[in-house]
Amino acid sequence: MDKPYRILFMGTSDFAVPALQALHSAGFTIPLVVTQPDRPAGRGLELKPSPVKTKAVELGLEVFQPEKVRTPEAVETLKKAQPDITVVAAYGQILPPAVLQIPKTACLNIHGSILPKYRGAAPIHYAVIAGEKETGVTVMYMNEKMDEGDMLLVKKTPIGQEETTGELHDRLAQLGAGGLLEALQFLKEGKAPRTAQEASQATYAPSIKREFCRLNWGAPAVQIFNRVRGLSPWPGAETGWKGLELKVHKAGLDNRKGKPGEILEVSKEGVVVGAGIESIRLLEIQPPGKKKMSAYDFTLGHPEFKPGEALS
Repeated sequence: MDKPYRILFMGTSDFAVPALQALHSAGFTIPLVVTQPDRPAGRGLELKPSPVKTKAVELGLEVFQPEKVRTPEAVETLKKAQPDITVVAAYGQILPPAVLQIPKTACLNIHGSILPKYRGAAPIHYAVIAGEKETGVTVMYMNEKMDEGDMLLVKKTPIGQEETTGELHDRLAQLGAGGLLEALQFLKEGKAPRTAQEASQATYAPSIKREFCRLNWGAPAVQIFNRVRGLSPWPGAETGWKGLELKVHKAGLDNRKGKPGEILEVSKEGVVVGAGIESIRLLEIQPPGKKKMSAYDFTLGHPEFKPGEALS
């Protein structure tokens, strides 16, 4: 590009970090990085910066952390950056019209799905939970509605049969960074398409609620398996046993038959549990207040976790 765009970057989570790094490495001018305020984290509840802030400081970029980006004071700060393009990736706040109108050329968002499927806050989780074979990232022009803007570019990728949300998240973050650079090149050349989304095909991926993490042992084993990997590593699938809430971080499929939730076998290869159709092999679980461990190691400390017992 003859004259690199001035990019106002807005992002918070790990998903946005590769895009920020890619822009910096490609030589774009980034006058300001906007991210969420530091939040309490860990047992000590010490204030922790967002992954984007950490990367921006490492790169020597100016950081702005408004509690609410829609306030007049925040909007004025963004205007002073005089951006050609605003790039948004997993920022965490809805942008008002006053912010969307700031850049001279476009306000772009990197979204972790093939739109219009899985609009919303958790597109990667829901794609894995649904057992999708393919997903991707969409670079779109932002408007006032959530994830409904016209599409500039879509990059697709297959989802591995055993791939978790965490693994897919990291791949999509890199795919989104590369897609963003392509999209900016199309804009510079005046060749950027603008494709409207097919609203009738839209599906939604809202924030994950605690009750959504509960495993239903009456469901087919493949659905339980997909939910486990779709909720791994965060927030984690859950099941109950004798008053304990156990997180299930890793599982596999098994073809044995048994009552839904009934423990059928315990071995070093895992704990087999009956489902509505076939069964699930628990491989890695986490008791309350403890670290993740193999399901077999858990049985060594809890010998009553044995065949005939039932998970709720």
